[in-house]
Amino acid sequence: MEKVIIIGSGPAGYTAAIYLGRAQLAPLVIAGPALGGQVAISSEVGNYPGFPEDINGADLAQLMQKQAERFGARIEMDIVTSVDLSARPFKVMTYGGEYESQALIVASGASPRKLGVPGEEQFSGRGVSYCATCDGFFYMGKEIVMVGGGDTAIEEALFLTRFARKVTVIHRRDQLRAERLLQERAFRNEKIDFIWDTVVTEIVGDEVVSGVRLRNVKTGEERLFSTQGVFIAIGYAPNTEFLGGQLALDENGYVVADADGRTSVEGVWAAGDVCDQVYRQIATSVGAGCKAAIQAERYIAQLEDRVYPVR
Repeated sequence: MEKVIIIGSGPAGYTAAIYLGRAQLAPLVIAGPALGGQVAISSEVGNYPGFPEDINGADLAQLMQKQAERFGARIEMDIVTSVDLSARPFKVMTYGGEYESQALIVASGASPRKLGVPGEEQFSGRGVSYCATCDGFFYMGKEIVMVGGGDTAIEEALFLTRFARKVTVIHRRDQLRAERLLQERAFRNEKIDFIWDTVVTEIVGDEVVSGVRLRNVKTGEERLFSTQGVFIAIGYAPNTEFLGGQLALDENGYVVADADGRTSVEGVWAAGDVCDQVYRQIATSVGAGCKAAIQAERYIAQLEDRVYPVR
């Protein structure tokens, strides 16, 4: 019987583990498919406080893990396949076994939707990025492409013009899906060009990205387009399949949680990208993990009839 299980090992999960470990609750962190979450695949992180010099994302995640383990958190390299929240203790099923817990923090994150083309995985972190605010700075003076045509794609394309010499938006339709104001701003920006009715079929390069292979969806014409970076913004998918509909989700599949991370089931909290489709930043995930952990700590104290200090 665990007191608290944390599902996910990104910044939200590790922060929750640090706080619960310091409370001597010995939380169990079930890491998921990628140790460290999305931050671990960021080549450089320069916007997280406390690191005046850029730090590799995987290194930052490792530091968070070490800090959590220092306070007694246990990291299990496993993947949650399903949960049973219908009765207490909660049951958590993984490929490796079954666990029971008095409380649960869901910090399973969200995964960027991928193009699924050759070269995408190979050049991830080496010219392929899914986060303009994370990686835009590293493309100072370069020519890059943005794949997508919705609000996020155009917002990020506009953001990237602060750094890049040129941003080419590649969209599979002949008009954008982004809101009108964003479209107008993008069309006015001299640094932004558009390639319409086109999809990326391959990302090419040697050590880093050097180009994308394109296909016009109307004519079938194919060509190689030179670029120094590929940003992809075709949406995010929250990692909530394992919940089996047992927590309330919004229309986009994100866990519905209040400001403290409380979900629709008492004793279950959510933190990080699994319930945040707006910010998706390390700093916001850390704050959410902190709040969820404090609430879970109070919940366990009540179950054990202990006095919890009022901060």
